[in-house]
Amino acid sequence: MVAADVLKNLEALKAAYHKPDTSKATTLLGNLQIQLTTFTALPPFFEQTATAQQELLIAREVAEYAVLLSVQLEDQAMFERHFNQLKTFYTDTRALLPESQQEYPIIGLNLLRLLVQNRTAEFHTELELLSPEVQHNVYIKHAIELEQYLMEGAYNKVIGARKDIPAASYGYFMDLLMLTCRDEIANCCEKAYASLTIKAAKELMSFEDNDKVLEYANEREWQVANGSICFQQAKTEASAKDIPSLHLIKQALGYAKELERIV
Repeated sequence: MVAADVLKNLEALKAAYHKPDTSKATTLLGNLQIQLTTFTALPPFFEQTATAQQELLIAREVAEYAVLLSVQLEDQAMFERHFNQLKTFYTDTRALLPESQQEYPIIGLNLLRLLVQNRTAEFHTELELLSPEVQHNVYIKHAIELEQYLMEGAYNKVIGARKDIPAASYGYFMDLLMLTCRDEIANCCEKAYASLTIKAAKELMSFEDNDKVLEYANEREWQVANGSICFQQAKTEASAKDIPSLHLIKQALGYAKELERIV
């Protein structure tokens, strides 16, 4: 039988996470990770003991809550570290343990994180590890659809998808993705329009109200007057007359003469 204090700490960790009390949860997670070092059934040894399955189940659940806690803490480095540890349980112990209810929600979260970090190649690598059936899972499908929207440049669809997240834990990464998409829409507006009404900008960039539009306009140093936003004109690209062609020709001829001398 696994030590009672390990089980007690695990239950306390889950309670602190759901409360949420991130400070207490972080402390409990640290204590549990120390306690798990005494488990001999964990990877990479997988010792066959009387409590092997229970040890693996507890360790997997601790790793899952570590990943979920990292989202509450908005710590992407912590998320990646703990997800990589958890991934071992989802692959190497699949035949030893019953399926976890948290597996696909967490895999979907990781796919979403890769999109936020613009790590598209890794996103597709992770996706290829999943069977076609799993890719139809609601959590995985959500991430796949978002990636398609991004590839199409359908940023409004990405922003609209915030209302349809499959789990509350997806909110953090979705908000980051929304900010990225809003910035892309804003960049397009700057190039496509000399000005926009506040109402039109609110609809284009999916803001909740006019105050949010004005706050965003201030961040981007847009001029606001008479209910409209005036965009800063982008610097014009250098024209042919701005290129010092004569100087470049003389420089090229000089290089040619030097090469002749060397030969």
